[in-house]
Amino acid sequence: MDQASKLRNIIKSNQVNYRKNDARVITVTSGKGGVGKSNVSVNLAINFRRQGKRVVIFDADFGLANIEIIFGISPKYTMFDMIYNNMSITDILTSAPFGIEFISGGNGIQELISLSKSQLDFMISRLYDLDCLADIIIIDTGAGISDTVLDFVAASDEVLLVTTPEPTAITDAYSTLKTLKNRGGDNKNKQIHLLVNKASGEAEGNEIYKKLNKVTERFLGIQLNNIGYLPYDKTLEKAVIEQKPVSMLYPRSNISKAFESLADNMLGKDTEKGKNLGLSNLFSNILKMKIVK
Repeated sequence: MDQASKLRNIIKSNQVNYRKNDARVITVTSGKGGVGKSNVSVNLAINFRRQGKRVVIFDADFGLANIEIIFGISPKYTMFDMIYNNMSITDILTSAPFGIEFISGGNGIQELISLSKSQLDFMISRLYDLDCLADIIIIDTGAGISDTVLDFVAASDEVLLVTTPEPTAITDAYSTLKTLKNRGGDNKNKQIHLLVNKASGEAEGNEIYKKLNKVTERFLGIQLNNIGYLPYDKTLEKAVIEQKPVSMLYPRSNISKAFESLADNMLGKDTEKGKNLGLSNLFSNILKMKIVK
């Protein structure tokens, strides 16, 4: 049996054996580094927890480990310890403040294609367990438009695209969407929220959204959702230096209040487009795309 046939059988068997899960998966991405993507992931998770949601962050920024740096916590195990050392999903979860859990991705996702049948089957089944443990799973991708980043964005039903007012950041955000479009696939059922970070105010945030959405609709056929903006705030820089999330260290700051509003907006969005299929199905979608390649 060739590798593609093996993967198809694994995906099919897991779809039959596991009932539909309902964890909401939000993939946070950006066109370039330095726009605050990982800080968005962490502080959004904190505010989801404050509203009673069970939250897990999957750090898919392989090799850089920004989530653990922001929390100031070093994880003992990664996702690949689960696969190679037969650990459960709870074994590799790292506890963070507010009852948040996070998973370090470990090595690159490209290695998944070379795993054995039993390893792949075990991984997907354990990820299904995670879907049952969390209400919301936040995937923090790497920056840029590498194959790994695009794998997650293409497979996700709900994407939070972070940019800043800088022209290079806006251009790179558009390039991400253009590359995604050129990859093919069905993007009609994908929700793509645009978040403008480090904005001078609501007017600037709205103006950037209008300009970017206009060109993406016209040239890519992709409509963006204006999820809001985050103001520039020096307290965020102070929190990063102290390796503490700003929502925890400076809860009354303008940026912390903005993260609270962002969480409210995200929770208030209709997620019928994104069917809340969970992380196990997202990885199954990635494996399907690799079969096609």
